Amino acid sequence: MARVIAEREDVIPRLAEVFRTYGFEGASLARITEGTNLGKGSIYHFFPGGKEEMAEAVLTQVDDWFKRNVFESLNERADAVQGITAMFDDVGRYFLSGRRVCLVGIFALGNERDRFAARIRDYFAAWIEALAGALVRAGREPKVAKSLAEEVVGGIQGALVLARALDRTDVFAETLHRLRQRLLTD
Repeated sequence: MARVIAEREDVIPRLAEVFRTYGFEGASLARITEGTNLGKGSIYHFFPGGKEEMAEAVLTQVDDWFKRNVFESLNERADAVQGITAMFDDVGRYFLSGRRVCLVGIFALGNERDRFAARIRDYFAAWIEALAGALVRAGREPKVAKSLAEEVVGGIQGALVLARALDRTDVFAETLHRLRQRLLTD
């Protein structure tokens, strides 16, 4: 039975889980209505632009969360090491210790990549830039900092894939631990 949801913002996290589970192409209207507990009319009331508008709203919410909880911490903490530590903690929580896949990563790998290319590129570029900036403030040379930031973001994304593929969240937790040690003890 369809449930009444009062606000568009209440629907977005549910849509995110549908897209995480089925990807953009696989998120049919039937799956979307099932995953949100809303009827077709309610879905189109909130998202008259259809599935593309839904995906944009989900990507915006993910981007906003990372800006508030990860990028700002990396960019604005006076102590860069604290910002880096907070990034690992927040990323671990956001991805539910490896039980939640990266929606932006899913979109980057699927057929929808070209449709959302700028959003995907900007998300990863902002993360790398924020982490590299924190590493420079922590004493790394700019070229080394950028290389390390790319390695860490790539390592986190890869660990999410491995944790999912192997059905072992410890892979994600152990990778985060190793990457954290790599950045904070070198």
